[in-house]
Amino acid sequence: MFSSSLRTADRESLALGCEIAPLKMPLETSRILIVKPSSLGDIVHTLPVVHALKRSLPGCFIGWIVQQAFAPLLAADQNIDAIYPIQIPSTSEPQAGRWAWLAAGKATLQTLQTLRKQFRQAPYDLILDLHASFRSGLLGWTNPGGMRIGFRDAKELNTLFQDQLVAVPAEVQHAQEKNLLFCKQLGINVAAEDFHLPCREEDREAAQIFLAEQGARGKQIIYANPAARWQTKFWPVERWAELADHFAAQGRLLVFGGSKQDVNYIAAITRLMRSQPVIAAGRLNLAQSAALISRSALYVGLDSGPMHIAALAKVPVVALFGPTHPERVGPWSVASRIIRAEGLHCLECRQRSCAHLACMKGISVQMVSDAAAALLES
Repeated sequence: MFSSSLRTADRESLALGCEIAPLKMPLETSRILIVKPSSLGDIVHTLPVVHALKRSLPGCFIGWIVQQAFAPLLAADQNIDAIYPIQIPSTSEPQAGRWAWLAAGKATLQTLQTLRKQFRQAPYDLILDLHASFRSGLLGWTNPGGMRIGFRDAKELNTLFQDQLVAVPAEVQHAQEKNLLFCKQLGINVAAEDFHLPCREEDREAAQIFLAEQGARGKQIIYANPAARWQTKFWPVERWAELADHFAAQGRLLVFGGSKQDVNYIAAITRLMRSQPVIAAGRLNLAQSAALISRSALYVGLDSGPMHIAALAKVPVVALFGPTHPERVGPWSVASRIIRAEGLHCLECRQRSCAHLACMKGISVQMVSDAAAALLES
């Protein structure tokens, strides 16, 4: 087991803001705990870190604390040895009520107690907190002992829970690059093979059966994700309908994906379509949806978790951006086109609500269809 305390010299280095050399520890047979409970895109950006760890340290044991909704995606990855699903309601979702913080607080206390019991029986040597929040610090603290590592620029007092801090150079902007700094801190090399989307055969079969039921034989599949957590990311429903009809006229099949919560919104789109809609939202679980995305010729959608799944699966991406930063959260290392209403002073505002939604309304169907055609032809 690793000591939970740092040498005095290391703590002084942290206080002075100096760099700390990669850990000099016998990691080959260590137990490593990942703390990254949400969101979907952030979880996808953490998978290459796990793949690099397992490839470099095949004898290590990797556990992951994750929200229950995202557990199916991790269950499909053979590099993850143990999953600790939790259910803590979000306080930042648009549908969260005024007392959401009370429910979240109660759930957090129950979760901490449960994890503490589990980790007492089988504690971890190394805790990697890639979530960088106060709550994730608490989650990692449930493990008795061990070396805790987090981001130096973390907010919400997260750094108080950590033994070592990962410095983030100013030139590192993208979330994927930032997560990979953990590998550098541990002296782990990252390889191209670490960037892949794990899919189980049964999930691929479920996706294939769904497509067969929709008469997809011989057609190019375009996976569309029209929903997101932020109201400011949404594109007008009539434009989604027009885009779907456009692809149908070309003999291509646009499939609307998403969760059960997205079904009503997607119905508002499909009511405006002239062609027959194909809806996977609510019919496939997360792992099956990931398999469907990996089977597609193109992803078209908003800045959301499925966009990052497509990128990791090496599926070309047409991404509609407005309030968020493409250089920070855009599709990583894949053929892609970022569509924006350029010239607006309010682009990248990171606001979750807006009275005019000019950034998304400024994206035309022609802009999206032209970008899609360029990627599909190439």
